[in-house]
Amino acid sequence: MAILLADVGGTNARLALARDGVLDPASIARFRGEDHPDFDRVLRLYLDARGRPGIEAACVAVAGPVRAGSARLTNRDWSFSEPRLAALTGAGRALLINDMIALGHAAAALPEADAGFLRPPPPGAAGNGQRLVVNAGTGFNVCPVRLMPGGAAICLEAEDGHTRLPLPLAALLGEIAAGFDSVEELFAGRGLARLHALRSGQAPGDARVVTEAAARGDASAEASCTLQARLLGLYCRELALRFMPLAGIFLAGSVARACAGRFAAFEAGLLQDPLMAGIVHAVPVAVIGDDLAALHGCLAALA
Repeated sequence: MAILLADVGGTNARLALARDGVLDPASIARFRGEDHPDFDRVLRLYLDARGRPGIEAACVAVAGPVRAGSARLTNRDWSFSEPRLAALTGAGRALLINDMIALGHAAAALPEADAGFLRPPPPGAAGNGQRLVVNAGTGFNVCPVRLMPGGAAICLEAEDGHTRLPLPLAALLGEIAAGFDSVEELFAGRGLARLHALRSGQAPGDARVVTEAAARGDASAEASCTLQARLLGLYCRELALRFMPLAGIFLAGSVARACAGRFAAFEAGLLQDPLMAGIVHAVPVAVIGDDLAALHGCLAALA
């Protein structure tokens, strides 16, 4: 018997099987959402291609809110329900979770020794069993995590991306702060392109164009990338005081990883405000670089 795992976003769905508590890398498959009318079709294709294995449990992480065992993608007309998932797979147990909850479980399951901290825990720090996932990619959100005895975790829902910019970020942005209605507008995938356009006076383009220009040595593009990294660090300073993640902030998503690549700028933002600096200085920072993290989180959620 196997466990079915899936990470379903608006662009792609990634599926895998786990056996004996371990994800099978050979079972991983990716499906483009635009090529299929619904997730039922994706699931049938995946299971048929593997000879319809016996499924004892299934967990699907969805890029959208999950309520009473049902969910719908926020940017694609795909719907999900736990009874439907159980019927399609034959699983005795079916679980739908938000994709941020999956990342929360992934961060909780990651041993400190394997976390690869960019900013390690202070020597002798005891921590407090609280972690925070900060995901900046296609969208932006956070997941507070409480580590529990025995390896379990409590992962909390949030909707942080649609909050307004805190005053310290608006002050650093200056007059262009009015161009960002929310935190997500600044740190989601389109945020860098908008930030660069507002700084440079150019027409808004694509974030990839900005990062490629920075890699070629374009000083203006590099300044925009560095500023976004500093802004994310400053916002993580606000989050550190809000959630007290003394067991670590875990950055996830393409934008967060890019900002972590300019860690000097990120850390400068994180530490720039002296108010309650003792708490902020005690917060370690790590990066979740594994693209399969949500699948691992689904497996941990079932456990």
